Amino acid sequence: MSIDPSSIPNFGGQQPESRGGGGGPQGPIVPDQDLVKQLLEQMELKYVVDDEGDLAAPWEQFRTYFMFRGEGDQQLYSVRTFYDRQHTLDQKPELLEAIDDWNRRTLWPKVYTHTHDDGSVRLIGEAQMLIGTGVALEHFVSSTVSWVRASIEFDKWLVETLGLQQELDSDQPEDGEGEDGPDGGAGGDGPKES
Repeated sequence: MSIDPSSIPNFGGQQPESRGGGGGPQGPIVPDQDLVKQLLEQMELKYVVDDEGDLAAPWEQFRTYFMFRGEGDQQLYSVRTFYDRQHTLDQKPELLEAIDDWNRRTLWPKVYTHTHDDGSVRLIGEAQMLIGTGVALEHFVSSTVSWVRASIEFDKWLVETLGLQQELDSDQPEDGEGEDGPDGGAGGDGPKES
C-alpha cells in the first residue's frame, strides 16, 4: 500500500512525489510499522528502531514512539512522546495544574506525569487508535501527522506556560551552532540527527 503524499501536511520541506497511481479511496487497512516508516520518510523525519523493536523519532527535548500492541481485533496503535526535561517533586503541583489545563483544552496528546525512583518527574504524552478491525488509510495518516505536530506544540506550549525559555536559552551554544532544525527553521521543530 502507498501513502498519497497530498494527504500529508507539509512540515516545511518539499512535498514527496507520489509512489503509486492515483485511484480512489482504499478500503480499511491494518497499519503496521513499515507503513509508519514510509510516512516518516515522506515527512522527512529521521527515525530509529530501539532495542525493543519500537519505532522512535528523536527530537532535541523529547522522543516520539510509534508502537503497536495487542492482537486481533484489540490491536492498538499508540503514539507516545517522552519529554526529556526533568522536573522536581516540588514542581509537580505546578506541572499537574498546567497539564490539566492542556488536557481540558486539547484532544491530544493527553499528557501525564511519571515520577522516577530518583524523585525526578517527567512528562509523557499519548494518543491511541484501535486498529485491529482496520482503519481508513487517510484517517491513519492524518491522525499520525496531527499527533506528531501536537507533541511538538505541547513542548512549545509548556515552555511558554512555565517560563522555561531561560532554561532553554542557557542550553544553547554561544557560537550559534545547532540552532537550525531540519528545514532550516528554529531548532526543536524536527528530530535530531541520530
